[in-house]
Amino acid sequence: MPSTFEQLRDILVRDYSVDADTITLETPFESLGIDSLGLAEMLFTLEDEFKVTVSQDPVQLVTVADVVAYIDGLVAAQGGIPMDAAKPDRAPPG
Repeated sequence: MPSTFEQLRDILVRDYSVDADTITLETPFESLGIDSLGLAEMLFTLEDEFKVTVSQDPVQLVTVADVVAYIDGLVAAQGGIPMDAAKPDRAPPG
């Protein structure tokens, strides 16, 4: 199963036309051409992809690592589903 970083990188490539080779954990979103509005829009996508609910409270998300940690925390707290497990062609566990 892909890591949260790999899934986020795939979303950035797919939805924001970012070159995958430019994305590391330390990469600031600003350097990828993603401003605060773009980041807010990305969080809506991440909610759908990871089956979590993003808090309405402000969160400081500057780098890719910040978003990875934030999503991992939401998945752990809310029991979200990693992107692979959410695909309809996979049978539910059990």
